Amino acid sequence: ARCLPVVTAPRILAELERERRAVRMRIGGEERWIAAEDAGLYRDALGAVPPGGLPAVFLEEAEEPLARLARRFARTHGPFMTREVSDRYRLDFGPVLRELERAGDLVRGELRPGGSEREWCDPQVLRRLRRASLATLRKEVEPAEQRALARFLPAWQGVDGAAPGGAGVDRLRELLVPLQGLALAPEVWERDVLPRRAGAYSPAWMDQLCAGGELVWVGAGAVGRNSGRVALLFREDARWLGRPPHKGEAPAGPLHDAIRERLERGAAFWTDLVADIEVEPVELQEALWDLAWAGEVTNDAFAPLRAPKLSVAKNDRQAGRRFARRRRPGAPQVQGRWSLIAPLFANAPSHGPRMRALSELLLERHGIVTRETVLAEGIPGGFAGLYSELTNLETLGTARRGYFVEGLGGAQFALPAAIERLRGLRSDEPAGALVLAATDPANPYGATLPWPKREDDESGRRPARVPGAYVVTLEAEPVLYVERGGKGLLALKPPGEDWLRPALEALADGVRRGRVPRLGIERFDGEPVVGSEAGALLIELGFRQSPRRLTLSA
Repeated sequence: ARCLPVVTAPRILAELERERRAVRMRIGGEERWIAAEDAGLYRDALGAVPPGGLPAVFLEEAEEPLARLARRFARTHGPFMTREVSDRYRLDFGPVLRELERAGDLVRGELRPGGSEREWCDPQVLRRLRRASLATLRKEVEPAEQRALARFLPAWQGVDGAAPGGAGVDRLRELLVPLQGLALAPEVWERDVLPRRAGAYSPAWMDQLCAGGELVWVGAGAVGRNSGRVALLFREDARWLGRPPHKGEAPAGPLHDAIRERLERGAAFWTDLVADIEVEPVELQEALWDLAWAGEVTNDAFAPLRAPKLSVAKNDRQAGRRFARRRRPGAPQVQGRWSLIAPLFANAPSHGPRMRALSELLLERHGIVTRETVLAEGIPGGFAGLYSELTNLETLGTARRGYFVEGLGGAQFALPAAIERLRGLRSDEPAGALVLAATDPANPYGATLPWPKREDDESGRRPARVPGAYVVTLEAEPVLYVERGGKGLLALKPPGEDWLRPALEALADGVRRGRVPRLGIERFDGEPVVGSEAGALLIELGFRQSPRRLTLSA
C-alpha cells in the first residue's frame, strides 16, 4: 500500500477489517486486501472464496465481472500492456481488453515514450496525461522577440534556400502545397514568391500544372482595372479549402448572366464565347474578367493572367483575308478554356473537417499561427472559427499551444519543428539584409507584426502590403520601403549611415539579380532624391542619374 510516512498501513487495514469495510481474499496465489463490497465481484471474476459473515448484498452476482476489473485497472493506471493486468490477476485478459476496445471503453496505441509495443489506456486517463504533458511543454518554451519571427518565416518557407539545380515542375508542385489559398497578384506569384523558393522558375512549369488539371487559379478580388489577386489550389484539395476570402459583391448584369448561362453548358474557348454571345469583344472580355476576379470563372491556362486584359479587342478588329497563308497565333489573353468554378467546390465536407484542413494548411505555411496571422489571411470566422480545430490538433500531438512570440495573442499554436527552429535562432547571430515583396507571406510586417512608426516622419506616407511594393530588412528589422512602381523610397527609421548604405546595397543587389524590377526613384521620404544624401549613395551604388530620377535595371 502507498501511504504517507506518518501513517501505518497495517494499523489502518486492521481497523477497516474490524469495521467489516475491508476483507482478505486469496487472489492470484497470494493474500490481498479488497473492499468488502467487492467480494462478489472477485468471486465471480477470479473464483476467489470470500470470507464468511459478509452481508448478502456484498455477495450478489456481478455482471461482466472480468470487464469491470479491467475497467477499474485502466482507470487507476496509466498506459499498460496486456501482460501487466494478466500478471496481476494470474489470468489472460487479452480477449476482455479487445472487447473493451471495440466498445470504446479503452484505446490502444504506442502511448509511452520509448515503448516497444502498443499499450492500453482508459480514454479519460489519456486525456489527463495529455493535458499534463502539454502544460509542461508550454512552460518549456520562453517567448521569442518579434524580430525572431521575422527571421524565422523566410527560413521556414524556404526563401532563397533552394539551389537552381533540380528546379522544375516537381519542386514547384511541392512548394505550392502550403501556399494554397493565398491570394496574391499574378505578377507577385511569378516574379517575387515562386522564384525565391524554387531556386529557378519558368512560366512553362506553371502552365504545365494548370494545363494538366492539377492546379487551378481562383480570383480573389480586382486590383485596379487590369489586374487582381488570385489564389492557387490543387484541384483535389479545392473542396476541402473552399474559396479564397473575397469581400466584393457578385457581378450583376445581363452580360454577366449570359456568360454564366453559356458556361453552365460546359467549358468554352474565347472564340466559342465570341460566337455564342452577340456583343462587342471588348465588352465581353471586361465582363468575363469581372467574373474571374470575383471567383466565379477560371481558365485552365495561366497565360491570360500574364497578358494585358484589353488588348484582345484591338486584335479582333484587325482586318485580313480569312484564308491567308499566314495566320497569327492565339494571343495569350485568349488562350485556354473558360469554365465555372462552382463544380470545384461541390460535395464539400462538413464545416468541421474543412476547418481542420484549413488549420493544418496554416500551420504548414506559417509554422506558428496566431490570432494576428488568421486575421491577416482574412479567413471567414477569424481565429475563433479555427480555435477548436487547432485545439484538437494539439490534443493529437500534431501542434502545440503556448506563448511563442511576445506581444502577440496569448493563444498561439505551432508545429513542433517550428518551435525547435524558432528556439534555435540565436539573437547574436547576424541575419543580414533581405529584400522581400511587401505581400510575400514570408514578410510578417503589416500582417502578423505591425509596421514600425517613425515619430519624426512628417511626410504622411505609410508602408502597406500592396502588389509591386518591397521591404528591406536588416537583422530582421524593416528599415526601407519601396513604394509600388519603384518611384519612391520610405525610410522606416530615422536615416543614418549605419543602416542606409547596407539597405540600399541590398536593394541594388536585388535589382541586379532580377528579384526587384527596374527602379526609377524620384523621392526619398517624400523629398526629391536627386541632390539628396540618399541620392549620392544611390549614384555610388550604380544608379544612373537623370534630371528627375535615379534609375537602375538588371
